[in-house]
Amino acid sequence: MGKYFGTDGFRGEANVNLTVEHAFQVGRFLGWYYGQQHEDTRCRVVIGKDTRRSSYMFEYALVAGLTASGADVFLLHVTTTPSVSYVVRTEGLDCGIMISASHNPYYDNGIKVINGNGEKLEESVIEKIEEYLDGKIGQIPLAKKDHIGRTTDFAAGRNRYIGYLISVATRSFKNMKVALDCANGSASAIAKNVFDALGAETHVINMEPNGVNINTDCGSTHIEHLQKYVVNMGCDVGFAYDGDADRCLAVDAKGNLVDGDVIMYICGKYMKEQGTLPHDTVVTTIMSNFGLYKAFDRAGIRYEKTAVGDKYVYENMAQNGHGLGGEQSGHIIFSKHATTGDGILTSLKVMEVILEKKQTLDKLASEVEIYPQVLKNVRVKDKKAAQDDEVVQAEVAKVAEKLGDDGRILLRQSGTEPVVRVMVEAPTHELCESCVDRVIAVMGAQGHFAG
Repeated sequence: MGKYFGTDGFRGEANVNLTVEHAFQVGRFLGWYYGQQHEDTRCRVVIGKDTRRSSYMFEYALVAGLTASGADVFLLHVTTTPSVSYVVRTEGLDCGIMISASHNPYYDNGIKVINGNGEKLEESVIEKIEEYLDGKIGQIPLAKKDHIGRTTDFAAGRNRYIGYLISVATRSFKNMKVALDCANGSASAIAKNVFDALGAETHVINMEPNGVNINTDCGSTHIEHLQKYVVNMGCDVGFAYDGDADRCLAVDAKGNLVDGDVIMYICGKYMKEQGTLPHDTVVTTIMSNFGLYKAFDRAGIRYEKTAVGDKYVYENMAQNGHGLGGEQSGHIIFSKHATTGDGILTSLKVMEVILEKKQTLDKLASEVEIYPQVLKNVRVKDKKAAQDDEVVQAEVAKVAEKLGDDGRILLRQSGTEPVVRVMVEAPTHELCESCVDRVIAVMGAQGHFAG
């Protein structure tokens, strides 16, 4: 984790701790860095953005920095993070940039950088960017005369991505009534087109972005609205995306939530049955539910656990040749088709299982018993000190012993805030609550709470 870049890019409140100066400098560095790798051709970079008002501001700042360093820039305009990844790797570009703060409120924004393979940028390059931002690297030369870069409208790249998604589907969606919650974000430009093209009767909510309503009481972070909508409209299934559409949660016809863990089980079991799940293994994070692992055990599916972040999930998948992985939050990666979480692709793969197995989503999901979970965020003075405190760890060990094989406890530092997350899963909500509160009380007694 760097000073500026977390697990999912450089994120912060627009014009507060993420400014146009930062964006310009990131553009200047990337244009120069990748430009050094070309002798006779230019560095080429693609940029996409979500629907936040500040995304336009950051887009222009990045373009200015990139072209000033001699890079040619291709603009996808409003699009999804996975579409930027797709365009980078299929068009042979040097890197891609997505301007988005994902599921965060509209006033936040972020700069996600994707390498030439369509993957999250390597830590070694991120370290160099941060050194430049901190003035530890000397002046970068400005491009002159005909070496100055130029900008090209590349909306065609987004259309090619839409065509690719349509090609992934194995069956027509005819006679399927599908609801989509586009979170007033990036999916608004793509999702309905895909489902309509595949023959679904598509019903969409939160598809009118105005720059300040992205993720506001909608999308995957407020799934309750889609749950009601699916039931009221009599839909067969519903899918909710986040601001940049790299995550997806589902809702069955009865209005029940089907989260990323259950989606991984449904798709993983189907892939195992089809002989398309490499090593019969699914890659999860440490935050996946205890009930998912119980279900995997029954289905004969192995699993590996990584740190939180689809970046780490994908790294494990790429290193070990696994085909499916993801997070409870709905970041799901199908490595045969993508190198990053892709919400719309995930919804297409869930539709494939429903149609091929001729079963409803609630029937498919019923095989996973999700354990009650309580997660509380504790704002602390020093998150590492709070987590490593011997007295706190002793209490964690006592809770773990009490839970035994019927639950678990997890302490995790936030990647972006001075927060320690305390999470417990157990057979009852009351037991979860009491165990979490025990550990938090010890943190307080040890003087770790922030003022």
